[in-house]
Amino acid sequence: MKKFIALFLVLLTAMLCVCGCSMGNESIRFGAAGLGGVYHQTATSIKQLAEKDGELNIDLKTTAGSAANVRLLSQGYLDAAIAQSDIISDAYNGENSFKTPYKDYSAVAALYTEVCHIVVRADSNINSIDDLLGKTVSIGEEESGSELNAKQILSAYGLNQKMIKEVNLDYAESAKELVSGDIDAAFWTLGTNATVIDELAKQCDIRLIGIDKATSSKLKSAYSYIDCTVKANTYSGQTKAVDTVGVKSVLIVSNKLSNDKVKSLTKLIFDNANELQLTVSADLDIVEKDAVIGVNIPFHSGAAEYYSEKGVEVKTAE
Repeated sequence: MKKFIALFLVLLTAMLCVCGCSMGNESIRFGAAGLGGVYHQTATSIKQLAEKDGELNIDLKTTAGSAANVRLLSQGYLDAAIAQSDIISDAYNGENSFKTPYKDYSAVAALYTEVCHIVVRADSNINSIDDLLGKTVSIGEEESGSELNAKQILSAYGLNQKMIKEVNLDYAESAKELVSGDIDAAFWTLGTNATVIDELAKQCDIRLIGIDKATSSKLKSAYSYIDCTVKANTYSGQTKAVDTVGVKSVLIVSNKLSNDKVKSLTKLIFDNANELQLTVSADLDIVEKDAVIGVNIPFHSGAAEYYSEKGVEVKTAE
């Protein structure tokens, strides 16, 4: 009997160890938005760094974008994602387009500034947002940050669905239909030097439409926008700087993700900031003291542990 009990305990210990190890190595389901965008570039780079490091397993999930990422994260379908700072704040507080608050996620780091690009063909007669009256305009995929920003910007100019034809297209579809002339303009909230716009500029001449100072002030007073400028020659044929607005992109995680995993993920990003920058077209802000600026929701306690060790204090939900 003693031998049997001893054998049973050995087997039980082995089973618990295997279960514990497998639980610890479960993949982090990471919302990466659509192909052609900077979210997908960034998420892919983080996954590759994790594979090289060997401590975390990351499983990329293609999604519609920021609003979808927040919803999927809150509903338990994702463990991590990138989303716009305005959307994560609105969702957390149940404001603007979010009727009820989502409280099941927290921040890791602000990564870079996303710029609201409004793109038309260079041979069009559209020179301002007012000229979009009566036009067909892609406002981005449903539940994307581009869609929310497009609606807010158009509304600030007094344009609604009765005055323009809004269509929901992803990055690739928008570019294709702009080239063919099936749409007149496309709204994209993306990091600058975005691949999709670079590729579009190779297929047809494009023009970026700016946002005037009065309207940008109106948008900043109502939402979480900041002033941005797309520098001249950022894209092929774009010879003049264009003033617009933008938001921060933020890495967020489920509150159910363990402190150890989140701390490891945070460390992975900062330890490999230079390598990340080489693989992502946007200008990253991956310095500890900068990565906490523009984030208006609590940080995950695992990320807070990392920041504390670097002398940076952040607010957590606890």
